[in-house]
Amino acid sequence: MARYVELRRHTDSDGDLLTEDGVRAALEIGRGLTGAYALLVSSGAQRATQTLACFACALTEAVSGGVIVELGLRSEVEDRWRAAYEAAGSGELSALRRADPELVREDSERLAAGLRRILDRLPDERRALAVGHSPTNEAAVFGLTGELVAPISKGAGVIVVAEADRARVEPLT
Repeated sequence: MARYVELRRHTDSDGDLLTEDGVRAALEIGRGLTGAYALLVSSGAQRATQTLACFACALTEAVSGGVIVELGLRSEVEDRWRAAYEAAGSGELSALRRADPELVREDSERLAAGLRRILDRLPDERRALAVGHSPTNEAAVFGLTGELVAPISKGAGVIVVAEADRARVEPLT
């Protein structure tokens, strides 16, 4: 039996608030969501919560588990991620690993634990919709699955599939 997390990045923001374009994009994405979700999850950041709220406005099915905040999807060392990005000149996790391997190793483990807590809350064959950030979404996926994913663009995402004690990532179609 499998459990699924549709892990998306928040849409366009100015600081921690969505821009008008970010709100429009999130509403448009929400209208296209077809998954029946058992749970909606935000990292707790305003921009992630706003994006999730816009997605939720467009859902046509009830979400039995409601909305939760999983603080484990948000890094406690965002300044180090920014510095690593600046040093790497790229948001690719492989480049960030070269710039600050300790950061990526340690935070990937912590972020993966947040992703695992979401999966553990789900009944078999159910799906959660979670909104977080880049590159920490990618780091969470790496920490949980060992797979490197390309930087996730605003509003886009991946599917994390957990079966027994294994997890893998699939593209979001």
